[in-house]
Amino acid sequence: MLRLLISITLLISSALVPSFAHQQKAAITTVLFNTRTQHIEVMHKFFLHDAEHAVRSIFGQQADILRSKDTQQTFSDYVAKRFELLKDGEPLALSKVGFEVDGKFFWVYQETDIPVELHNLSVRHNALRELWPSQINTVNIEGKDDKIETLTFSGSTELLSVEFD
Repeated sequence: MLRLLISITLLISSALVPSFAHQQKAAITTVLFNTRTQHIEVMHKFFLHDAEHAVRSIFGQQADILRSKDTQQTFSDYVAKRFELLKDGEPLALSKVGFEVDGKFFWVYQETDIPVELHNLSVRHNALRELWPSQINTVNIEGKDDKIETLTFSGSTELLSVEFD
């Protein structure tokens, strides 16, 4: 009887653990200057657990980022609306390339042509920041001037810029 009680307790406990998993409240975006294709490729990586909580808060309890392509598309559109690359204060037209669930991550992909005469780039990344004030969005800019520039969006930070040689 004791073994049965312990087994049931362990089974119930293991079922509850995922619902109490810790949210990371962080995202990593890579902005890659691909000279071969002459495109700026943007790859947003969100923890799937965070995305699950976010879509239910933003789009309603029926939203299911794991099983619903519609929810995945809606979240991808949401991210795209809250991310901007700006040249001389003007937004670059980013095309949506796609999205995917990959293990414990949700990826959103965008791209644009590399502008001629690009000496600086401003970035805005507000995804999930209105939902969670503690959300930190990190943007790594790679492939321009052979160095990596890192921008961190936290607190009230709205717009950050990098200069190129």
